[in-house]
Amino acid sequence: MAMKLRLARGGSKKRPHYAIVASDSRMPRDGRFLEKLGTYNPLLAKDDERRVVMNLERVQYWLGEGAQPTDRVSRMLEAAGVVAKKERANLKKGEPGKKAKERAEEKAAKAAEAAEAAAAPAEEAAAE
Repeated sequence: MAMKLRLARGGSKKRPHYAIVASDSRMPRDGRFLEKLGTYNPLLAKDDERRVVMNLERVQYWLGEGAQPTDRVSRMLEAAGVVAKKERANLKKGEPGKKAKERAEEKAAKAAEAAEAAAAPAEEAAAE
């Protein structure tokens, strides 16, 4: 059985809270799970200690049993110091698209023209 440590969503519309659960990877996100390991409340401030609450002893047990944490849960475990920090490289993800690059080039060209036009009268005045 392929085990996952993942988030199960709860709460009403626009007011989410999540349970950190150990479940079979074939089960639906909010479906059946084997054990609730903690909670995550994204509405709390980032420095609030109640934002992420985990039973680290049980998390260690499930990791020892071969459970794979999802990306979001693994980031929480890294912050708690349970799992070693992974190297992540989303090099293309943060890069702007074609149209955004074209707009940036046009904006830079207009700024260069404006600076050149402003510098020309100042040079003529200095020459006189």
